[in-house]
Amino acid sequence: MGDSEPPSIRPPETITITVLRARNLKGSSTKADAVNAMVKVEFGEKGLGESPKVDCTADTPAEFNYNATMSCTYDDPTALDEIAHKPVVLTVIEVLPKEKKQKEEKTVQLGQCTVDMLPLVKGETKHRYTLVVNPLPGSPLETIPPEAPRPEVDVMLSVNEPLVDNSQLDAGNLMTITVESLFSPPESWTLTGAQYAYAAALPVPVTSEKETPIVFANGALKPGIDKEVPNKQKKWAVPATAQANAIYMPDQFIAQDAIEDEDGDFRGKDDREHRTVAEQEKNRCTWNTERRSYLEGSAVKSFQDKIAKCRYWPLEVMRLPQPASGKGKKKQDEQADTKKGSGAVKDDEGSVSFHGVAFVNLAPLLYPGVKRIRGAYKIYSYTDQALYEKTKRKVGLGEEAARIANNILNRSTASPGPKKGGGGGKDDKKEKDAKKGGPTHQSSRHSRLDDSRHSKVPGDETRRSNSIAQTHDSEDHDTHAKDHHDHKKTSQTIKSDAGSEHEAQAPVNLEGQQYVDSKSYIMFEICLTKPLIPKRPPEELARRVAEYIPPRPLFPKRTDGAQRAVDDFHTQVSSVAGLILDEFRDMFGDDLKTDENLSQEAMEARRQKLIYELNASGKYFAFKEQLKHSVVKIVREKYLKTTNFEDRQELQTFLSELYVYLIDQMHESLTKTLSLEDQAPVPAPLTDSEQLKHFAREAEVNGNFELATKYYQERIARNRNDPSHWFDYGTFCLYINDITKAEECFKECVAIDQKHLHGLLLFGVVCTLQEKHEAAETFFEAATCVQPKSILAWTMLGLFYDAVQNEIGAEMAYIEANKLNQQAAVNAARALKEEELAKQRVEHSESEASHKADKSHVSHGDSRETSKTGRNKSDSNLSRPSSEYRRGSARGTPQMEEASEETPPREPTPVPTSSIYMQAIDWLLEVKAVPFTERALAHELLSPMGGLTAHYHIALARVKLQKSDLKEAEESLNEALQFDYQNPDVWALMGHVMYLLNDTTEARSCYERTIDFVADASEMHSVYLRLGSIYLRDEKFQEAKNTFLMACKRSPSCVSWLGVGMACYRLGELAEAEDALSEANILNNSDPEVWGYLSLVCLKTGRQLEAEQAYKYAIKVNLEDTDLLDEIIRTQQEAGFGNPQF
Repeated sequence: MGDSEPPSIRPPETITITVLRARNLKGSSTKADAVNAMVKVEFGEKGLGESPKVDCTADTPAEFNYNATMSCTYDDPTALDEIAHKPVVLTVIEVLPKEKKQKEEKTVQLGQCTVDMLPLVKGETKHRYTLVVNPLPGSPLETIPPEAPRPEVDVMLSVNEPLVDNSQLDAGNLMTITVESLFSPPESWTLTGAQYAYAAALPVPVTSEKETPIVFANGALKPGIDKEVPNKQKKWAVPATAQANAIYMPDQFIAQDAIEDEDGDFRGKDDREHRTVAEQEKNRCTWNTERRSYLEGSAVKSFQDKIAKCRYWPLEVMRLPQPASGKGKKKQDEQADTKKGSGAVKDDEGSVSFHGVAFVNLAPLLYPGVKRIRGAYKIYSYTDQALYEKTKRKVGLGEEAARIANNILNRSTASPGPKKGGGGGKDDKKEKDAKKGGPTHQSSRHSRLDDSRHSKVPGDETRRSNSIAQTHDSEDHDTHAKDHHDHKKTSQTIKSDAGSEHEAQAPVNLEGQQYVDSKSYIMFEICLTKPLIPKRPPEELARRVAEYIPPRPLFPKRTDGAQRAVDDFHTQVSSVAGLILDEFRDMFGDDLKTDENLSQEAMEARRQKLIYELNASGKYFAFKEQLKHSVVKIVREKYLKTTNFEDRQELQTFLSELYVYLIDQMHESLTKTLSLEDQAPVPAPLTDSEQLKHFAREAEVNGNFELATKYYQERIARNRNDPSHWFDYGTFCLYINDITKAEECFKECVAIDQKHLHGLLLFGVVCTLQEKHEAAETFFEAATCVQPKSILAWTMLGLFYDAVQNEIGAEMAYIEANKLNQQAAVNAARALKEEELAKQRVEHSESEASHKADKSHVSHGDSRETSKTGRNKSDSNLSRPSSEYRRGSARGTPQMEEASEETPPREPTPVPTSSIYMQAIDWLLEVKAVPFTERALAHELLSPMGGLTAHYHIALARVKLQKSDLKEAEESLNEALQFDYQNPDVWALMGHVMYLLNDTTEARSCYERTIDFVADASEMHSVYLRLGSIYLRDEKFQEAKNTFLMACKRSPSCVSWLGVGMACYRLGELAEAEDALSEANILNNSDPEVWGYLSLVCLKTGRQLEAEQAYKYAIKVNLEDTDLLDEIIRTQQEAGFGNPQF
């Protein structure tokens, strides 16, 4: 162990702060045009130097070109953290001219600006700023008019080598923490009387083993927004010597997010009013402070692991006494004495009161691609027990944070003049050295710069020696617990009367309870430069999907081989032959109609005339040119002749061979062309893709899976490049539990269309069933990238994460799906409102038009009436408006003004009609993905929008039906009837259950009730078919006929027409039966029962040949209904024909 070499530490890196120039400065003297100025450079509380004195005029900037340097050491893991969160303060100082008897020059501080060194932490080597100089109180810069140019300073930051190399950039991260405001504080916090300081603190990992507290100590109580408009600009967490507006970070402002997009508490509709009142009318405690923290690779990993183990992170809030300085100490004691009447003890230096804690849910930071969380977090009363239950931490940061906060406050209230040297720093240094064996000091949060070997600042050393970083050793936890327990003795506690004196319950924080009573909350934000869990970009997901399933080209690749050249020649020959035939018909068409037999000489004369006409018109040359290109391709592609022939004999031999080959190919092409002309055209299929899908679903419901497979495969055979055909066949294979075939179908679907949403989702489902979780996650994520606004895609991703026990991933997916669901409800409500407004505008315009027409008609009639009745009648008419005017004036102001004074009622937020889980359930039931359906039903049961509803029980019953659990399905349907007795879907499903249980009487009753409802069930076709079959079984043929006809009217199929034919045959309506059976035969000419009943109809009507043919086809397609077969044989025996074996 002792012989091992220590790890190599990078040598210190020099940081150069170059003050280039200053412009638009204004001095104390109104007469002097030039301002003699210099710039003082400070980092933290350490001076880095002063620039030389340079004159600055209105036209000429002050060229300082001054370099101040500081060194960043790498032996401290928090060196980069200090550079990230502390600014370099530039103070512009005016040097006044010496008077006669004056020994030293007088100076006036004009203003300050802060230089952010964050770009260096991000890996940059140079960064330039142009910063506005903020005037200090009493500075001449305050008198500059707003329209005049602002004083500015140009600054350059530079390093020779990046402070952070590529490996550190990849492994590390930069956390930005912003504490904004505490709203709805306890009522006892008032703007009058004793004033206090307010602090917030939270732990942040430094390395894989250590944490350190970050304290925001500059909280101030402010009035409501109606009395003082809040400043939204962020402050430096450690402004050091910066004063006035220089404490604000340049161009950094508090973010404004919609409540729906926040991550904290108080986001519900019921909380909106409370938040509005708290943020506009009540007092607030404001920090508006940003603190950066650099996390090295081990700290990032520790942070991520702690969130995964316990998602809640404590943010402690407390009230502290104002820092004691001079006469302020006496006043503070007097204020503390006044608190005794309210039940609080006297505040000593660093004591904590109103100790509360907000539990920040950091789980969203583990969502893929998430870098920022912000929200309103509820503040609870702090107790060690509550802290442990939520965060698994034994003690908080109360006293330690109070000490750090008091050090910060004492420095901020100290005199801004030059710091005095003395023994205080040395004493603190000795104390620090004496404590080296103890826990790590707070000074580990500040980089050890090479400048630290110069004079120490007393306040800084005190802070370093008094602050202690939190560790995870059990001894440190016990020490903290003891200190915290000692502190608790000074706060108000009450003990339970039920226990004995020796067994007291956990102390109750009465002051902290006031946060809960007031519903206090704090606005808090954490932002990272890169997500803890990177999100795969859509391009990568598309590439991964293409790796699993290569995309299939929609059209085959063109190949210019020998066969293609021959095919092209055949095409050209066929084209030329068609043109020659057209020319022949034009010349001799009339003769062909009259002449029957021609002599050989006449036929030769026609041929000569045709050849002459082709040559004379130039068509022969055109035909030759048309064929030449295809012949050249044959020479090149088939015979591979691309160069000139050197031997004439070789050329003649090749031409002879080529001529023979071309003549043979010409005859072959003409034979094909003339034979195709003689063939009858192939009729178009009578059924389209949608009908085939309907037939397949019908066979699927009837349990005829072989016929359903045939229909699905026929759809694919008609168009193999349609992804929906493969998708539907895949869902059927999933239903019959043929996972391998389903995987092939969904793979073909995605191969044809890489952005087929439902194909991606179901391929992910199949991969999940096969426990290929990595591939499944790829396809589910790809679906969310294909359609980012799809509620179904995000819900399915959440259900998958549930299956693999990824709680944080599931939470992220469900949150996104709920946002989209709410947005869809808002859009639907907005569209409905716009539609109603458009309808009202149309009605209003129509009523105005009719009113104008009536008014013109009345005025025309009144004029004629007035001319008849005379002056008295007109006077009486003129008196009416005055009476109406008096009635209107009695009401005072016009009605529109009265209405405008009333506050319009707030429109309620639209509520989605169904939860995300129920939307997913409806789709999953259609595609028969039973495991995911059951998981979604479990979520629906616990969902605030769901629960035990009729829709839930119906969905559960459909799942049980797919699993053939008929008794459980019946129980679910009975539960659904308790919620909605008049739901047609419930009665339809109940009928199916009874039908499958062979309880035809109860099934018929349910089906009849379903049909009697005004609203139809979602799927009526199977209801009609099964009810009709029950009527046939019960020999109610007229009811069966009517029922099957209703099915034919909605969606005709072979089965529905067969039912009509069977009912008509039993009723003796043979003509109608034949028509219905013919329709059934057209839709499916391989149904044996259709051929069987056609044979019966032909036997009854005495058509022997047709009866025999129908019977032969029935036997050929394997008629298995023995009752029908026996009936056909009996009828044949009665008729004496129909069977060729007779």
